[in-house]
Amino acid sequence: MKNSIILVFLISLMSCTTTAQKKETHKTYPIQKTNSEWKKELTEMQYYVLRQSGTERAFTSPLNKVYKQGVYLCAACKTPLYASEHKFDSGSGWPSFDRAIEENVRFDVDYKIGYARTELKCATCGGHLGHSFDDGPQKTTGKRHCINGAALEFIPKE
Repeated sequence: MKNSIILVFLISLMSCTTTAQKKETHKTYPIQKTNSEWKKELTEMQYYVLRQSGTERAFTSPLNKVYKQGVYLCAACKTPLYASEHKFDSGSGWPSFDRAIEENVRFDVDYKIGYARTELKCATCGGHLGHSFDDGPQKTTGKRHCINGAALEFIPKE
């Protein structure tokens, strides 16, 4: 009896898998480039953020406090990602928006820090933008898209 319990325990222990152990599936994007091509086109910080899923330090982006009318593009492929009217001051130190331009931002799951987070990627080139949280403005969507400024380019309205 004791051996049976131990055997069942060992079998169940060996068959356990968690989502954190699953490998990320590689999705295809309309714009595909090699790492060396991206390195030639992007600054060191843009490459770190967009291609290596890095995070810039809080309060370092010049775009954090920009509230002019315009549109925020992907710094890598120039896809329009966020409209200025959806930007708000979250106090987090990163540009924050309550929604993206439909179809231009892809939602993914990121387990890099040990638990699931909603990762935001450019739907055209797959560049890492930031993460989505549920602590945004309750009067609108309740979402906060916390975006690395290095992943964005701002084009003011003419």
